[in-house]
Amino acid sequence: MDKIALVVGSSGIAGSNLAEKLISRGWETYGLARRPNIENKELKPVAADLMDLDSLRKALAEVRPTHVYITTWMRNETEAENIRVNGLMVRNLLSVLSEGKSVEHVALVTGLKHYLGPFEAYAKEGFLPETPLREEHPRLDLENFYYAQEDEVYAAAERDGFTWSIHRPHTVIGMAVGNAMNMGTTLAVYASICKETGRKFIWPGSSAQWNGISDVTDAGVLAEHLIWASTTDVARNEAFNIVNGDVFRWSRLWKRLAGYFDVAPVGFDGQIHPLELTMANDGEIWKQIAEKYKLKENSLSRLATAWHTDLDLGRPIEVMTDMSKSRKMGFTVFQDTEEAFYNLFEKLKRENLIP
Repeated sequence: MDKIALVVGSSGIAGSNLAEKLISRGWETYGLARRPNIENKELKPVAADLMDLDSLRKALAEVRPTHVYITTWMRNETEAENIRVNGLMVRNLLSVLSEGKSVEHVALVTGLKHYLGPFEAYAKEGFLPETPLREEHPRLDLENFYYAQEDEVYAAAERDGFTWSIHRPHTVIGMAVGNAMNMGTTLAVYASICKETGRKFIWPGSSAQWNGISDVTDAGVLAEHLIWASTTDVARNEAFNIVNGDVFRWSRLWKRLAGYFDVAPVGFDGQIHPLELTMANDGEIWKQIAEKYKLKENSLSRLATAWHTDLDLGRPIEVMTDMSKSRKMGFTVFQDTEEAFYNLFEKLKRENLIP
């Protein structure tokens, strides 16, 4: 076997889905995380702390990956600290792997904050890019930990001679417990609470998002894109947007999602209703729901990330991304977005995470 993968962040939405696809294609696959995914018995777990060089050296001493997929990050209080911590994690990882001289390609997953700005200035007036978002858009004149991560990859590639790819998804839809950015599961949990309590399914975001055109990225599509770019000569040393390939309006999809859960939808009513406030006191309600239906996870904070869903749905502009670059190079995978949500909801039910 000539392909050995190291999936960094293998417990997350992007990493767990990628690991499954790599294994299904016969790749020897290692999954690195502080608490590795042990549900996939064919994934070889690597427990390590990316902030600790000694921990990494011990954990990776016998691992010689040809392909490295970085799908993780750590949230901090300020963007300056995001830059320091997330840049250091990538630097530590690649410096330790450099000692083994096995790496042929490194793929880094970032996202649309590359174009929209960091959390502290996210999609604010003065920083709004032209849409559809295109890879050639210049970096913003702002601190951004995505830029720091990219620069660490570029520097290591120059030093060690591997190729690289950068992947910028828009709101990854997939299943993972404890993930920091998880709109699909957040909406499923919110709708389940509305169903159980008789509350209405109230749109939490802005007028621009409600009425505008949008797109998202299914975790399976992102996984296919990562494998494609890392094994296709023409796609190497390039940055790519990656979304499902269709567009939608939340004004339609919100009603469709409400129909799936049999709850009453309420659209944009002239003001924003942040989920972080709406769900602020729902922790105890979720514990009661989990006990009633014998669900696997009774901690609301392990499933719902209202703060990040609010960032996405509260933006003052419509946001969609251009996929021309990947299409021209031969990537043709497509996923219907409405079906992506339904597929996730069905999986959450099968895994006993929602009623």
